[in-house]
Amino acid sequence: MPGVSSFRTTTATRAGLGALSGLLAGCAALAAAELTAALVRPASGPVPVVGGAVIDRTPAPVKDFAIRTFGEHDKLVLQLGILVLLFLFAIALGILALRHRRTAAAGVVVLGIVGGAAALSRPDSAGAADILPSVAAALAGAAVLSVLVGRAGPTGPSRRTEGGGGGWSRRGFLNAAAATAAAAATAGALGRVLSGERGQGAVASRDALRLPAPASPAPALAAGTRLKAAGISPFTTPNRDFYRVDTALTVPMVDAGAWRLRIHGKEVARPRTHTLDELLARPLIERDITLTCVSNEVGGPYLGTARWLGVPLADLLREAGVRPPSQGGAADQLVARSVDGMTLGSPVEDVMDGRDAMLAIGMNGEPLPFDHGFPVRMLVPGLYGYVSACKWITDIELTTFDAYDPYWVKRRWARRAPVKTQSRIDTPKPFARPAAGPVTVAGVAWAQRRGITRVEVRVDDGPWQDADLAVQAGVDTWRQWSYPWQATPGGHTITVRATDGTGQVQTEQRTRTVPDGASGRHSVFVTVP
Repeated sequence: MPGVSSFRTTTATRAGLGALSGLLAGCAALAAAELTAALVRPASGPVPVVGGAVIDRTPAPVKDFAIRTFGEHDKLVLQLGILVLLFLFAIALGILALRHRRTAAAGVVVLGIVGGAAALSRPDSAGAADILPSVAAALAGAAVLSVLVGRAGPTGPSRRTEGGGGGWSRRGFLNAAAATAAAAATAGALGRVLSGERGQGAVASRDALRLPAPASPAPALAAGTRLKAAGISPFTTPNRDFYRVDTALTVPMVDAGAWRLRIHGKEVARPRTHTLDELLARPLIERDITLTCVSNEVGGPYLGTARWLGVPLADLLREAGVRPPSQGGAADQLVARSVDGMTLGSPVEDVMDGRDAMLAIGMNGEPLPFDHGFPVRMLVPGLYGYVSACKWITDIELTTFDAYDPYWVKRRWARRAPVKTQSRIDTPKPFARPAAGPVTVAGVAWAQRRGITRVEVRVDDGPWQDADLAVQAGVDTWRQWSYPWQATPGGHTITVRATDGTGQVQTEQRTRTVPDGASGRHSVFVTVP
């Protein structure tokens, strides 16, 4: 009858009400967690800590697959996957709660325990406070689920009917659901606002930073360093296009004024702690350097060249009393630690052998972007990033390779990882359909610390032909190349190989990225109509 607030429910309807109850409880839990994390520490939220724990425990080949498949969107895919699983679990708990409310409540507690355990397991954990967002999520989720399931359940005498097929309070359920949705949206929005406010100091410190002129500027790029070939990678990679591969689900927002760098460890005679102002006051070097990620497949996109400004790292180490092994030093590994707990291990000998290893504070004429390590990152030319390019660096410890395995080495990547000689075809793209006649084949080649002396191109099974090389800017940068091809109708495979400054020709033996970088020759297939 009209006006009656109690309605008969079918099994399907009750299941739907339970599912909606679970979904709203999940939203409330996430909102409570986000708000609490904003008050405690943004990185302590359940999604970031569980995502980080998943990354830590994922085998290297699976991580390699994720980077290869999803590229720089791998973190977004992971977080979306966690959210989907969370909501599916919440829906299942909502349906379960209609008949077994205590069991469903136990399921919510289990989720809270998982989040709390993940928070405590993170290398950057701040301690017991980091479990508070997961606790808040569990309490909010359990409370909302109990209230909504109570409104969705049978009312009045029908509670006693077999199977629970009695009536339910539509008005009561809808009011409770609307209130839950509104509260969750408000709490989530407030949490985002508070998190944003916490990062405003870091943003303001970057905006206020003025980079000093280098004492040793980068040499001007000679005419002919940049080739005029459509589709080729620019010699200098813009900051917005520079690759990003790391494990940080939440980009650290570090206030430059509060940042500190500690140098200590084995046979460090004079341990030091530096501020950013102290680094800025030192003589700075500016260099064009190509960085390469070990996860870069043959022909892959994970490398780029930038003009870096920074403090020579070897000078800082010598002032602290550090000697390389070749000069009698006992420490052969430098372990760099990030504010998010990441550890990278570099050979001390490589850092101090005269190459332009630095603590970078500038990138292409501006302070480091947050994505790339603001306020300070480390880089060592000639080594893959996972052993040299610590972003958001805050600690340097001198130790030995025998005494300590950094993050990636524990996951079976190589301890020492010099960049391999590689080349890439940028144009034409795979499966392109260029017209018959003159076609420019062009790309880049790199072998940091050795330089590139020759690039050759082969079409199908024909002979290797020398490509035209751009002027070499330095041994630490990539080198552009181009080859004029007279394209004929049909399908063709174009292959490239490079020779480095030692005379070593790029190998044709194909290997994957694990454990020390991919090898092989890049090729593309094109069809000429």
